[in-house]
Amino acid sequence: MTDTSRLGRVGVMLPRDLPVGQLLDFAVRAEKLGFDELWVVEDLGYRGGIAQTAAVLGVTSRIHVGIGILPAAVRNVAFAAMEVATLEQLHPGRITVGLGHGMPGWMKQVDVWPASPLTLLREYTEALRDLLRGRTAAAGTYVRTADLTLEEIPDEVPPLLLGVRGPRSLELTGAVADGVILAEPAHPTYIADALRHLAAGAPAGGPAPQVVTYDVAAVAETDQAAWATVRPALAPIGEPDWRPHVAGLPFADDLAALRAASGSAQEFAARLPDEWVAELSLAGTSERVRAGIAARHRAGATSVVLTPTGPDRVAALDALATALEAPVGA
Repeated sequence: MTDTSRLGRVGVMLPRDLPVGQLLDFAVRAEKLGFDELWVVEDLGYRGGIAQTAAVLGVTSRIHVGIGILPAAVRNVAFAAMEVATLEQLHPGRITVGLGHGMPGWMKQVDVWPASPLTLLREYTEALRDLLRGRTAAAGTYVRTADLTLEEIPDEVPPLLLGVRGPRSLELTGAVADGVILAEPAHPTYIADALRHLAAGAPAGGPAPQVVTYDVAAVAETDQAAWATVRPALAPIGEPDWRPHVAGLPFADDLAALRAASGSAQEFAARLPDEWVAELSLAGTSERVRAGIAARHRAGATSVVLTPTGPDRVAALDALATALEAPVGA
């Protein structure tokens, strides 16, 4: 029987607010449990993405580590290239670098939101790749590194993915990046729609893009128990930034109406019907979650990343790993 849970890679998210004393143990545990990838996040006010990546690479030996994402407006591209080159030299073949616009509210909060986010992201991605290849980067509107070349470059440039949402940003991703990171919820309809936009921007005959998807996740003995666990984590999806994620779902209009009728994001999450929670997450019994992972792979995801939810994320990690163990129907 075909193992439908292993059509592609499966990763797990390192929670942004995990107590620091658990951070390295979480990474070691994820590797031991058999996850292919561990993804770190760089959300404003929490922990730095590059520092986390270096730390977890240092205590693991196999698991691939993704940085999702580094906002382009935050770091000078030359210094970002130095950091990425060092990580790749020390741990060859074990990192993927995610870049993006960053959340507009956060970028405006620290006064780095550009007049043209698309122009900056294009220039930054192209310059970062050139620098990592030992080349000089072309001068642009935002990115200028004069005649700089790095003295230390890796043998291979790690994959550069863009964490973006909108159609124009996805088309840019197809043109300049190795693939995309799709934030949660990343149901199959959203993956398929994103792939169409990637293809619109991609050069003819180019390689297939890497597609990394995020979803809030929980495994429990019953679907209802798992849905109750992930429900609070779905609070943001009623906000405008998440509209591209839900636009292709049959209940998209009803979801928008529910958010409009709710006094807060938390009330909205509490009122979500169970059948919507099932579509907007990877939550349920291990069999249900395994099937959901496989559906995302069939839609075009090359890596499905699970974000553990609930009060004890280490216990949640162990539970999520049960979705890796056996094929559906075994």
